[in-house]
Amino acid sequence: MSTNPERQAFIDFLEQHPLTWDRLLQVLPDGVAFVDEGGIVRHANPLFLALAGYELDELVGRSVEVLLVERYRDAHVGLRRSFVFAGHVRTMGRHLNLTLRRHDGSELAVDIALAPIVLGGQPWIIVLMRDDSAERATARARDEIEQRFRLAFEDNMAPMAFTDLDDRCLAVNDAFCEMLGVERDELLGRDSVAFTHPADVGITESVHRQLVSGEVDRVRYVKRYVQRGGRVVVVEVAKSTARDEQGTPLYYVSSERDVTEERELTDQLAHRALHDPLTGLANRALFDDRLTHAFERVDRLGGYGAVMLIDLDDFKLINDTRGHVAGDELLAATAQRMESLTRTSDTLCRFGGDEFLYLAEGLSSPEEIEPVAARILDGLGTPFTIGGAVVEQRASIGIVVFDRDRLDRTSLIRDADAALYEAKRSGKGRAAVFAPDAPGATSGHVDIGSDLRHAMARGEIAVQYQPIVDLATLAVVGFEALTRWRHPVHGLVSADVVSTLAQQTGLSEELGAFVLREALGEVRAWSDVGDPAYVSINFSARQCGAPGFEEMIERELASSAVAPERLVIEVTDGSTPLDAAPGPAMERLARRGITFAIGNFGVGFSSLRHLTIVRPRTIKIDPWFMGESRDERAVRALIEAVAALGKQLAITVLVQGVATRAQYARLRELGCDLGQGPLFSPAVDAAVAPTFFGRAITMLDPVG
Repeated sequence: MSTNPERQAFIDFLEQHPLTWDRLLQVLPDGVAFVDEGGIVRHANPLFLALAGYELDELVGRSVEVLLVERYRDAHVGLRRSFVFAGHVRTMGRHLNLTLRRHDGSELAVDIALAPIVLGGQPWIIVLMRDDSAERATARARDEIEQRFRLAFEDNMAPMAFTDLDDRCLAVNDAFCEMLGVERDELLGRDSVAFTHPADVGITESVHRQLVSGEVDRVRYVKRYVQRGGRVVVVEVAKSTARDEQGTPLYYVSSERDVTEERELTDQLAHRALHDPLTGLANRALFDDRLTHAFERVDRLGGYGAVMLIDLDDFKLINDTRGHVAGDELLAATAQRMESLTRTSDTLCRFGGDEFLYLAEGLSSPEEIEPVAARILDGLGTPFTIGGAVVEQRASIGIVVFDRDRLDRTSLIRDADAALYEAKRSGKGRAAVFAPDAPGATSGHVDIGSDLRHAMARGEIAVQYQPIVDLATLAVVGFEALTRWRHPVHGLVSADVVSTLAQQTGLSEELGAFVLREALGEVRAWSDVGDPAYVSINFSARQCGAPGFEEMIERELASSAVAPERLVIEVTDGSTPLDAAPGPAMERLARRGITFAIGNFGVGFSSLRHLTIVRPRTIKIDPWFMGESRDERAVRALIEAVAALGKQLAITVLVQGVATRAQYARLRELGCDLGQGPLFSPAVDAAVAPTFFGRAITMLDPVG
């Protein structure tokens, strides 16, 4: 058999330069030790000794078990004996996490290879050992990175996706699949167009173009998906570009949030902000906005518009004889009937109570409004069926026409009211157009409005106080100041009517100062008997924004010597956005210790964005939500949402109109803080208020 020349040359070289065992052990890159069949170390090379931390004479002659940590020693002896006679090489360490016990007691992660060999007729074991601590550390780091990835992506409760530069899915987590209602393999390798709402495909493509072009590196947007069953899911997407060290785009990372319920709640609250909750019609806020735009069009293009004030004749009899539930049902049915008769260009609004406002636009002559009014009156001529009974309900209408020379909303409502009075005086069930020289032009509500100027001086305006109760303890923590006008002819006039008349006659500021002065005087008297209750006083957003409002508050506080912390300013207005309230002035008053509240929250102009404008400490949920004819499930969900929002923003939630023990129990369960309403007490005279001090309220609904 021929020998390879190169191999033969090497053999000849070795014969001329013999390599001793000791020399070989010196140059090997691993630690090497010889162990006899009894487990005694007989020799080791310098690298083995360095790893073990021993000198040669310290290790030779000792059992190999001294190199094992305590937890491995018992199992080692039996394994060693069986291995000696196994007759094959065994590599250990990669998956066993072997650990060497060094001479100083420290531990070192190692890889070990064992080879049986027979020398002089005796079995031996050659142990080869290598430091594995660096590789172990690398493996641990890799495991930690993988674990963090699982936590951040695979196990993340937020839907997440990795997409390539063509926006195809590379990876998605379980939450993403659950959000779309599809399996993972249905998404991988595909883009999201197949699951995106058709109207939002353009949004997705536009955002992708921005990322690909480098115009942006990260983006946040809202889009809609359509699940297999047809349900639409609204999501907020945060998408970023992942790049390599040279800045080259590699892929995109998306984190998404299902905001469907949040958007539905926001839409509901936004709708309620501009619509009457009972009838679904526009409220005064939306009407005011539409009227502003109508003024702008008339001023720009000419022509005419008209406002009709519609009042249901003798509606009070329905409430008195059939109850308020039947009255609400009739109001809703009447509104629906009138809305069906409304021109598409016009706006029908519930003005308040049983009054409605109708805005007619695009008239070429003043006479065009009369057929519109006649159509509404004729439509109401057909009886209604309420609670199984047939009910006839007529209405009277006051009409005022405007053109570019007459664009003042206050005078329009006032003159429509005067025309309505004339229609009522003429026999009801008819319409009347305002004429400045007609007898009715200075009658009706206009007369009452003029009386208001003298009512305060004559002592006809009184302030009553309705207790505000801590729902947890039933303790009275404060009072809301409410105005009452005892008119010598018309009897008791409610706070709502007084407020409306004050706005129409320009007396809001004077009336507000009067109520503030009266209420702070009472708070001062309560202080003298040691009670810390606060007083809440209503001001419209327009009043808060009027020049001198801040100075008036400061002046009256100083005059009464009442601590600012005992005054709550409740900002409420059905016809002016809360944005009209001046932020800087309110901030300065708040720094003085005065608390701000948003009244009638959930209706009118109140909306989520006003929580950042007014920055209230309290929100007062409107009494409408406590009505008997409301959808209890929907109301419960809305109140629960507002209560949760209040806790997140550290805002106290007060519910108005609490009338029964059942409502009280439900509000406590939903996490509301304070309550106010007939269950606890009606508004009382100032002399009665101190009787509530220092005791829990007695609920006035024993049956519940």
